[in-house]
Amino acid sequence: MSALEAVVQEADEWRTAQSQFDQAAAMLNLEPEMREILREVQREFTCHFPVEMDNGHIEVFTGYRVQHNINRGPAKGGIRYHQDVSLDEVKALAMWMTWKCAVVNIPFGGAKGGIIVDPRRLSLRELEHMTRRFATEISILIGPDRDIPAPDVNTDGQIMAWMMDTLSMHAGYSITASVTGKPVEVGGSLGRIEATGRGVMICALAALEHLGIKAHQARVAVQGFGNVGSVSAKLLDEAGCTIVALSDQYGGIANQQGLPMKKVFQHFAQDRRLEGFPGAEKIGTADPLVYDCDVVVPAAVGNQFTSKNAEQVKAKLIVEGANGPTTPEADEVFNRKGIFLVPDILANAGGVTVSYFEWVQDLQSFFWSEHEVNEKLHAIMSRAFNEVLETSLERKVPMRMAAYCKAVGRVASATRERGIYP
Repeated sequence: MSALEAVVQEADEWRTAQSQFDQAAAMLNLEPEMREILREVQREFTCHFPVEMDNGHIEVFTGYRVQHNINRGPAKGGIRYHQDVSLDEVKALAMWMTWKCAVVNIPFGGAKGGIIVDPRRLSLRELEHMTRRFATEISILIGPDRDIPAPDVNTDGQIMAWMMDTLSMHAGYSITASVTGKPVEVGGSLGRIEATGRGVMICALAALEHLGIKAHQARVAVQGFGNVGSVSAKLLDEAGCTIVALSDQYGGIANQQGLPMKKVFQHFAQDRRLEGFPGAEKIGTADPLVYDCDVVVPAAVGNQFTSKNAEQVKAKLIVEGANGPTTPEADEVFNRKGIFLVPDILANAGGVTVSYFEWVQDLQSFFWSEHEVNEKLHAIMSRAFNEVLETSLERKVPMRMAAYCKAVGRVASATRERGIYP
């Protein structure tokens, strides 16, 4: 295998997802038949659909919706708009969603979706038309009792509102529980926007406590300044941590003495990028990953920690805000170096947990206060972290494998109890 082929293979999310599952399956001594069932997705749906652009030209887009496993409940998972979306990526993300829902023990299976598109080149009208057409294409799969989409990369509450409205128009009545991550005005939940970042913060503080590091002693670097990264940085700063490095898609900023987060947010709101913030050192997009700090939060995209940069990581703690930011090769390095890592299927499960709350509220037509939402989120995330930590210590395995053991064990048990149809 050439060096280039090795790099491409290491960056293959589906290979990573299956490799992680295989390790957990071996640890749990899963029967061969169960391994065959759980290491593959249940459904793959690909569609090619036309959209009329503003200039009258017809463009055909490719979209995917994948369901990995629905034995514990309806499928749940986001929809991303990105030019690099692929079927293998969506399959991996769907599998990770199954484990994510299981590790925090909420009654969903895993799904994911996406469209191959750079949404920045679309007008608002084109974006809406593409969203509504895609919602129509996947309407044969989704619904409040079957498969509930949510926002992901480059999608937001507005896009979810368009999807929900499209499904409702087809049905002839409002189906608010058909998607989550919606604006509050159309059945969204308070606290949903901050939920993933809040879950990262809860896990980070719990891990620091386990490691004997006080929050005010912790220096934190965050890669990614979207919804997850920015909220994680804000809440960790409010908890007493010192944020020393940040980056977005254009570049980053750093200051060993700490970045004044209120001023950083003001600067970002004005310039829409971190670069140029006064009194900070200019760094690259990936530099927070290897910055001199105690805690790193990768909150951008997948495959950020690889065999190429894992040895350079200086942090004692990694809390994965992004999905699949670490390859198995990098995991081996972190385990050898004794770096404590809170895996993505646990650390960023706050988003799907509050999506679960939103779904429940929509079905009941009874809504909770933001304080209630945050309290319930804290209880679920703390319980899940402690369960995974206990498994890690008992089995003497890293946190990722402990999380997988909890999650895969729960899904395998549900599959056995239900049996094989017919």
